[in-house]
Amino acid sequence: MQRKPTSFDEFWPYYVSQHLDPINRWLHFAGTSMALGCVAVSPLAPPMLLAAPVVGYGLAWIGHFGFEKNRPATFGNPLHSLRGDLKMWSLMLRGKMKPEIDAARRYAADDDVLAQAA
Repeated sequence: MQRKPTSFDEFWPYYVSQHLDPINRWLHFAGTSMALGCVAVSPLAPPMLLAAPVVGYGLAWIGHFGFEKNRPATFGNPLHSLRGDLKMWSLMLRGKMKPEIDAARRYAADDDVLAQAA
């Protein structure tokens, strides 16, 4: 991505392009699920709020560094990235992530072409 996005809609194709590896996506799904579980039980066990980002980001970063071989989008766009995690989780839960992945593959290919032309 050449410039910082100004909206989530502008960020989303880039976000998905950074999550093309299915193992990375499933690690994100598991981490987000566990983080949401931590938040859900936090009224009964407040320390679980501290565990939420550890499990959520821990699994996501394993996916990025170990499988996707890229830098997590969280580092440059933390709020858009969190929203992206939740949107991807919701789409995966409903079995609707494939069209987003197909579009992101085209986005990544276009971005490669633009980078090579520069």
